[in-house]
Amino acid sequence: MDKATLEKLNSIEKRYNEVEELMADPENAANVQKITKLAKEHSELKKVVLLYKNINSKNIELGDTKKMLDDESDPELVEMAKIDYEKIKVEIDELTAELEDQLIPKDIRDKADAIIEVRAGTGGDEASLFAGEIYRMYQRYAELQDWKFSLVDINDNGLGGVKEVTFEINGSGVYRKMKHEAGTHRVQRVPSTESQGRIHTSAITVAVLPKLEDIDVTINPEDIRTDIFHSGGAGGQNVNKVATAVRLTHSPSGIVVTCQRERSQAQNRIIAMDLLKVRLWDIEYEKQQSEHSKNRKDQVGSGDRSEKIRTYNFPQGRVTDHRINVSMHNLDEFLNGSIDGILDQLIRNEQIKKLLKPYITKKISHL
Repeated sequence: MDKATLEKLNSIEKRYNEVEELMADPENAANVQKITKLAKEHSELKKVVLLYKNINSKNIELGDTKKMLDDESDPELVEMAKIDYEKIKVEIDELTAELEDQLIPKDIRDKADAIIEVRAGTGGDEASLFAGEIYRMYQRYAELQDWKFSLVDINDNGLGGVKEVTFEINGSGVYRKMKHEAGTHRVQRVPSTESQGRIHTSAITVAVLPKLEDIDVTINPEDIRTDIFHSGGAGGQNVNKVATAVRLTHSPSGIVVTCQRERSQAQNRIIAMDLLKVRLWDIEYEKQQSEHSKNRKDQVGSGDRSEKIRTYNFPQGRVTDHRINVSMHNLDEFLNGSIDGILDQLIRNEQIKKLLKPYITKKISHL
């Protein structure tokens, strides 16, 4: 283990011992609120401490076995010691992997479904065409992952592209992966309308919101303006004849959400309201995270939606992710939904960053 991890583990073990002493104090034991919080913290720290102690014990055992290998002359005993030595090494590796997993702070949003918004940015029609390609890329990726994909709202440009599109993806670990797509995506290619063969650069933005169950968000009905309008696109006889699409505007935040997925105005309003709650909850969550963070650079690198995260270079058939400085020369496959290679590396990069963060003890002894 590196020095930073060892320092973190020593801090955790120290706090674990402090909590045990506090729980043994009769004065604390009489305080229900305090003892409950102490018991919860003790439970959270216990597994880490036990794993750490187990690893230390195994390392001592490994050292003793190594000494036996160096000192022993009996061939049969040496062979047995070699087997034990390799077995202990494997056990240490497995325990260390489990310990590292425990040390990584858990994001309560990782198990959530996701609501994704793709918007064309700079580049006019070319940006809209690229937004449509990225939208279809996510649709194919969801199919490959056996996730459920549902369109919420779409505003196309009539040329095969989209100005903006909102959709929902449901499945196991959706947000854990898709949150890494949030940010600005840049495309470099020669547009079909370019007669001089010059490479143009366009951009789109992707926002990824977690859709958690039982979101506790209170919205004053008086703060919402509701607009009803005719939906567009495919949809049969209802389309453009019956006003079923719903737009909600939340006055205090300025957030606007739209839904035209269903043929029922009432159903579209329910979906739009759910989307509004998700966006308000996400804003509050990010605000709390910012207040708790001491390192602004860490926030900027964690999925800021204004951050340029990836470039798609068509002439070179290359995809470059700027957060991890990785380039892949499989652009066609990537746009066809094969994005797991990049996402897995981004997840691992996130885990390493979290693992290196110092442990902050929870001071609850003065409640």
